[in-house]
Amino acid sequence: MSERTYRVIVRGVFADLDDAQRAGLLAVADQHDILKAAFTDDGTLIYDRELRTFTFRCVVRQPADLDGETAGGAACDRAAGALAERGIGHGALRAQVTSVDDMKVRRPRRG
Repeated sequence: MSERTYRVIVRGVFADLDDAQRAGLLAVADQHDILKAAFTDDGTLIYDRELRTFTFRCVVRQPADLDGETAGGAACDRAAGALAERGIGHGALRAQVTSVDDMKVRRPRRG
């Protein structure tokens, strides 16, 4: 069976952070800067020092008969799991899904 690959950006807000959680996130904030953002299988958590919003970028591979909405749900589950591992709460999650298979690659012109 064929497979499709999606790049998914999950957006959300942090919820109910206590002082210890804030201190922990701020201590490693440089590792979660937008300039270090990448789409990976495990996902990359990105946030700034205001600790209000975050993004989680990941790659989702799934059978071709499943749609992008399913990939978005899987990415939201990964984001929620990654935050739960850190003991961090969050609000509602929204996913933006892009099919890598449908991307057009523009080759540079040779002139």
